[in-house]
Amino acid sequence: MGLSDEEKTALVRIKIERANETIREIPYLVEQGFYRNAANRLYYSCYYIVSALLLQKGFVAHTHSGIITLFSLRFVKTGIVSAENGKLYRSLFELRQTGDYDELKIIGNL
Repeated sequence: MGLSDEEKTALVRIKIERANETIREIPYLVEQGFYRNAANRLYYSCYYIVSALLLQKGFVAHTHSGIITLFSLRFVKTGIVSAENGKLYRSLFELRQTGDYDELKIIGNL
């Protein structure tokens, strides 16, 4: 069963609020030297915005990689979003993966 227009609008709004809240955490984390956490929050802020955009346009993905792929196909490859910003989003995903799962790599000053 799909979402009603009202439910979709509410969910998009919630995702945008989460993105805004998440991005406000980053300066504190960097100031305190929590670079892994800052990288995580930076990625998730973008993730929430991208997933809101996709949902608003009627696209649904169930994994992080799926969201990246759909974003690339529907917005980057069509020129709506610059290739540079598409690459940035993918890079943030990789940085978050490194910070969360590769304890041997150092995430330095952002």
